[in-house]
Amino acid sequence: MNADRVRVKVFDKSGTLVGPIDTARVEKTDAEWRQQLTPAQFEVARGKGTERPFCGTLLDNKKEGVYTCICCGLPLFTSDSKFNSGTGWPSFFQPIADENVVNHEDRAYGMRRVEILCARCDAHLGHVFEDGPRPTGRRYCVNSDSLDFSEGTTLAALADAAAG
Repeated sequence: MNADRVRVKVFDKSGTLVGPIDTARVEKTDAEWRQQLTPAQFEVARGKGTERPFCGTLLDNKKEGVYTCICCGLPLFTSDSKFNSGTGWPSFFQPIADENVVNHEDRAYGMRRVEILCARCDAHLGHVFEDGPRPTGRRYCVNSDSLDFSEGTTLAALADAAAG
């Protein structure tokens, strides 16, 4: 597969997660991203920023549904994998599909961490740590400004054209 294509799982018209399917990467200029995102979303998702703890709009969300990338709409996490980590950011023990989240070594600020990115558009989501609950032992610590949320009853509205 070439660099402008990715294999990810997406929702079809019936609201079922399908794939992995081959689809185009989403690439835009900073000016295009700035038109689409709020300043806070741009700073976090495109500028690799971090929102302040305990301030994100999705931290205390208890509704059933799917968390998608704020930039390209790729499904990333489900409410079934969300847990209260006490850290101040939405936390999940696994992504909706391993293909949809990319791990990247992050050595910023003199630390060695694993950054997580959206597989389709490279949006910065947060970081993954090895101190999460069973069954994975992982904690995907994600910024609310990198996510959008859709309730479980509206998953068909997330249908991706690439799903056919």
